[in-house]
Amino acid sequence: MRPHHPHRPLAYAVAGVMALTLLLGACTGSPEPTAPSSSSSGPSSLPTAQPPEPDQKTEPTETAPTTTAPGATLAPEELPRVDHPVSLPALMREEVRAGAIERTGRLGGTERWTGHAVTYTVDGATVSGELLVPTGEGPFPALVLNHGYIDPAVYTLGRGMSREQEWFASNGFVVLHTDYRGHAGSDPVGEVGRETRLVYTRDAIGAVRALEQEPYVDTERLGMVGRSMGGGVTYNALVAVPDLVDAAVVFAPVSSSFVDNLRQFTEPNRPEGAQAFYDRFGTPRESPGFYRALSSRTFFDRVRAPVLIHHGTADDTCPPAWSRRPQTLLRRAGADSTLVEWQGEGHAFGPRFADSMRRTVRFLRSRLDV
Repeated sequence: MRPHHPHRPLAYAVAGVMALTLLLGACTGSPEPTAPSSSSSGPSSLPTAQPPEPDQKTEPTETAPTTTAPGATLAPEELPRVDHPVSLPALMREEVRAGAIERTGRLGGTERWTGHAVTYTVDGATVSGELLVPTGEGPFPALVLNHGYIDPAVYTLGRGMSREQEWFASNGFVVLHTDYRGHAGSDPVGEVGRETRLVYTRDAIGAVRALEQEPYVDTERLGMVGRSMGGGVTYNALVAVPDLVDAAVVFAPVSSSFVDNLRQFTEPNRPEGAQAFYDRFGTPRESPGFYRALSSRTFFDRVRAPVLIHHGTADDTCPPAWSRRPQTLLRRAGADSTLVEWQGEGHAFGPRFADSMRRTVRFLRSRLDV
């Protein structure tokens, strides 16, 4: 477990007052976020995202963060009751153990960073991933990246957030992009672990624990970034282990309601999988408490890290309402949460991707005190 840091509540309270100013303007005292170098190479490299055209003047709509210091209205320290072993409350009681990061191959890089294929273990299971380490001595702030859904049959090492990997590494962050079990070189995952995303959540928690063991990582400056399904994994991790990271960012996240995701994705795309799940655990009507215990929103009062949410208004995969509702609930629970809605952007982010990454880098620098 990460040690508790007594200075953080005060730091977060100050951050809550200053957050809007920092996010709306350039980050003073820090270099402007820079796009990745186009000279990057290696299996995971994608073409560098280009800045928006000069005539593109539409600005994102922002919901400002609450000024309440995170933790001010949190529930008592006792954990939620466990009514079923397949649940977030059960995960809250687990001590996820991770092994050291093992580098298994070189994946290229630029003058700013070097990429490696890696593995680490989570409670004895092997998880593969991609590690990007900035050039220099460090220690560096570090981020775990949780990718969105890609069919495991076609998924390859480090796939899903290659653009983000290079942006963060180019701006001085160590990046560990985890593949989750059942993906790339990771060990297999069972049907229940896959459907509930609880095993993926363990793998993301384990990735943070693995980074904490690296001498070039500043363990006081750890963050987590998730896209789509990985946004849901990130929410799960934040409620399961409130002191896991110091800041979190989600892009176009899936719903914080487990039932929403079942109905949006599993029922139409894998009806036999949905039926098998209902046969085993009951339907949402038959077992409402079971499904609430798999929904991160049920436990948002446990979120302590500041959160930045990005969502495009034209997203037809994960409706924008799936971020508006968590923003309301997070703020109501006393969390430091900011929602930025990007007009006209779809699920994957296109024209405004570079803008969203600059915004993200500024947020992480301010909240991690980089």
